[in-house]
Amino acid sequence: MLNKKTVDDLTGLQGKKVLVRCDFNVPLKEGVIQNYNRIDGAIPTIKKLLDQGAKVILCSHLGKPKGEPLPELSLAPVAPALSERLGVEVKFVDDPKVTGPETQKVAAELKDGEVLLLQNTRYRIEETKYGKDENAEGYAKELADLCDGIFVNDAFGTAHRAHCSNVGVTKYTNTNVVGYLMEKEIKFLGQAVENPVRPFVAILGGAKVSDKINVINNLLDKVDTLIIGGGMAYTFEKAQGEEIGNSLCEEDKLDYALEMIKKAEEKGVKLLLPVDHVEGKEFSNDTERKVVDVIDAGWSGFDIGPKTIALYKAALEGAKTVVWNGPMGVFEFSNFAEGTLEVCRAVADLQDATTVIGGGDSVNAVKRLGFADKMTHISTGGGASLEFLEGKELPGVAAADNK
Repeated sequence: MLNKKTVDDLTGLQGKKVLVRCDFNVPLKEGVIQNYNRIDGAIPTIKKLLDQGAKVILCSHLGKPKGEPLPELSLAPVAPALSERLGVEVKFVDDPKVTGPETQKVAAELKDGEVLLLQNTRYRIEETKYGKDENAEGYAKELADLCDGIFVNDAFGTAHRAHCSNVGVTKYTNTNVVGYLMEKEIKFLGQAVENPVRPFVAILGGAKVSDKINVINNLLDKVDTLIIGGGMAYTFEKAQGEEIGNSLCEEDKLDYALEMIKKAEEKGVKLLLPVDHVEGKEFSNDTERKVVDVIDAGWSGFDIGPKTIALYKAALEGAKTVVWNGPMGVFEFSNFAEGTLEVCRAVADLQDATTVIGGGDSVNAVKRLGFADKMTHISTGGGASLEFLEGKELPGVAAADNK
């Protein structure tokens, strides 16, 4: 998956129409964009194409309209934001069919260095049905027909899904490459997992073991140390006969947890679990709280305790590759954020290490706690980065041409 052609491999773009799949799935509130990270992330690839005289056609989904042209999920607000950042007017056609006659006309009349943004690709029900519905084939071809056979995929966030606008379209274009954002994701996630500089430490948190079953299994074949925190840790604790009170636990995953502990022993991997906890009475920031070695009956573990923080920080010392997915506790509550904060700080303070943060909650934690600029790479794809860590092939990456 690491050996893909990129936007830098494209030549002779003067006057050519290029279709670019971006990730403009931005948070909107009453039509106002709340966070511009994904738009900003797409700019380098778009500018590269414009600098070479291309006519650029951008497409993306937004939310889940499920084939309905919902006004609140229109990509209209993205066009002015792009215009401002590119210094070029970005044309937009509010076309419920996405690839209808008016869109085709505007695309055909684009001049060198002009940009067109298509309406939400998911306004068409076929978008998410590629490979399952023969009509989807037609939609993929309609998207491809807008350009001159050149497709750039820069949307890592949807790379784990085979949709019309990221995979289907490649059947009808001659040249398929990845953009700068996608290239960066493949490089950092791929290198970290497939060719890590050691010691390699993975940190997994979050609520459920079931969300990370394949990730744990795959990483145990690759890491030197696996640190587990968050709600998922209590399933491991209970599997070993520990008292966990009312803490989160997946009863049907107890055997799996024991299997993973055994696998770690057989592989010589250090698998670290919490040795103390910050427990609370109720799921609230203001609830009664205390630090304990064993969770009390009627209480729940909401964060790792100080001994665990020290244990995890010691395990991170000297690490050269770190992959982190999932917080250590209920970090949204300030009274239960200490574990996530301290682990975050320890990762940020590492010298000469590649640190890769993947998954929505860990990314939010790193940004909220102010450590984003200290990390080597923050992944833009929650589900995609998880599936990458599971060792799965991502359809959106696989569809690009090999070098």
